[in-house]
Amino acid sequence: MMFDHVAIIGLGLQGGSIGLAIRAYLPGVRTSGYDISAANRDVARERCLVDRVCDTGEEAVRDADLVILCVPPCAMGTVAEGLRDAIPADALVSDVGSSKKSVADALAKALPDHLVIPAHPVAGTENSGPQAGFASLFRNRWCIVTPPEKTDLLKLTELVAFWEALGATVEIMDAEHHDLVLAVTSHLPHLIAYTIVGTASDLEEVTRGEVIKYSAGGFRDFTRIAASDPTMWRDVFISNKDAVLTMLQRFTEDLTALQRAIRVEDGEALYKHFERTRAIRRSIIEEGQDDARPDFGRADHDGDA
Repeated sequence: MMFDHVAIIGLGLQGGSIGLAIRAYLPGVRTSGYDISAANRDVARERCLVDRVCDTGEEAVRDADLVILCVPPCAMGTVAEGLRDAIPADALVSDVGSSKKSVADALAKALPDHLVIPAHPVAGTENSGPQAGFASLFRNRWCIVTPPEKTDLLKLTELVAFWEALGATVEIMDAEHHDLVLAVTSHLPHLIAYTIVGTASDLEEVTRGEVIKYSAGGFRDFTRIAASDPTMWRDVFISNKDAVLTMLQRFTEDLTALQRAIRVEDGEALYKHFERTRAIRRSIIEEGQDDARPDFGRADHDGDA
């Protein structure tokens, strides 16, 4: 493997899963890790998420040739700046943030003399923390890499090979385009889920017990999404606000059109819309991004999902 020592900063779901995946699929690579939470570090030691859990970030990145920042998007710049003097000059620095343009700008400013290639493994669950990580998280999932202009092609190739070794399929993409795509496919759906679950909770005419007791499939799925890490998603919406607001405006316009169709009882318009969206679901299954099984295609963590 092209990397001998991978340092992971942030040992939650993503960072912990990277450590476990390296142990499972790249057994010759050494790993070290750090998390700002002492409790998280204790869990990381108990679960052996990395070979060596360090008490400082500086200790974790020492002698590393790949440093992966697994912290909330708005913290990337501050964390990177704090590690700047400890990160080896020839190390490659990457991340797992789901916003890319703002993170890339923050890392470039914090680490002007280091090679930074941002990345986003499009994989996760509603669970968070070091206890949530598992080795197969990235298997058969996309990892989008957003290299800046004039990136060292050898280092880019090595980073791509690293994620492929963990089971991901890698796509190279411009950072701004990534943010627009993810605003549609991930960020806006999460915002809608948070809103719907919050609205249901606030309804005076419906008790909280009834909401929980009579949750149908649709609402149940929304609650799963809305259970995601609030700190991370707060930062996602702030760091990718331009793309999210653009997609939110488009969604509002489409929702208004559906509202009118319902009001005037335009069944044909509703049917055509639902027929088109059902086709998208089928395409997702055909692309292997999910399947039609009752548990939404999510296999057990010990499997190959």
